[in-house]
Amino acid sequence: MKDNNSINKARALYYNLFANFFVLSSKSENYFELVRLINILKKSPLDIESGKALEAISNELDPSSNVVLVQEFDDLFHSPLNKKIRLTASYYDEGVESGKKRVEMIQFVAKTKLRRDEKKYFEYEDSVGFIFSFMAQLCDNIANGNHEYENTVHCIFAEILNDFVDDFAKEVYENKNAKIFSQLMIVLHSFAEFERLYLEVSKPKAKVKVQKAKVQDSISDEELERRAKNKLLRESGPKKEEIYEGPVDTATAMETDV
Repeated sequence: MKDNNSINKARALYYNLFANFFVLSSKSENYFELVRLINILKKSPLDIESGKALEAISNELDPSSNVVLVQEFDDLFHSPLNKKIRLTASYYDEGVESGKKRVEMIQFVAKTKLRRDEKKYFEYEDSVGFIFSFMAQLCDNIANGNHEYENTVHCIFAEILNDFVDDFAKEVYENKNAKIFSQLMIVLHSFAEFERLYLEVSKPKAKVKVQKAKVQDSISDEELERRAKNKLLRESGPKKEEIYEGPVDTATAMETDV
């Protein structure tokens, strides 16, 4: 693994950028920090596409107000009127919240001196907001000489983030309500590719969706024979009524009148 403080500082900036998008705060200082990060990163983007995306985000965001960003965040991740996009690694791994990926993240956190502020942050440890914030802090620590966190950062990316970041980005990018966040996913895609190259982690294979086969009950020979007879009866049409075409049976009619 390369030991490059400037790269780790840049990685910390990117993780911090993503964290500021997914850990929204009512404090205006956090929003101004997000705008500042975009202005820094768009000057030297990872590639052409992410540069265009950062420029588009910069144009969409109001530098003096986070109202537009908060509204889009709610539409995508919280609104009961829309299909919510899930934010945890466990959901993309097992289809449930608070699964084994959360347990793994808690174990990774326990290996460091950092802890989740439970009074201010209520999302799980495997939510994207927490993962990005945690990785930003660890990369910054590495850049400042705390190299004992290098393995933890590598493991979190390889075993947690790498497995679901593409699926998550696809969900957000294709959502009809995503405008600012769809551009952010372009930046996230470029950064994930950079991380794979830098950390020498392979892109995960696409998950194959297994379709459940329809369960068909076995049918007995007697049931098959009965169904065949019913089919023949239906095909032969309704039974014709017998019509007597001769003269009226007057004797019978007279007996009835008596």
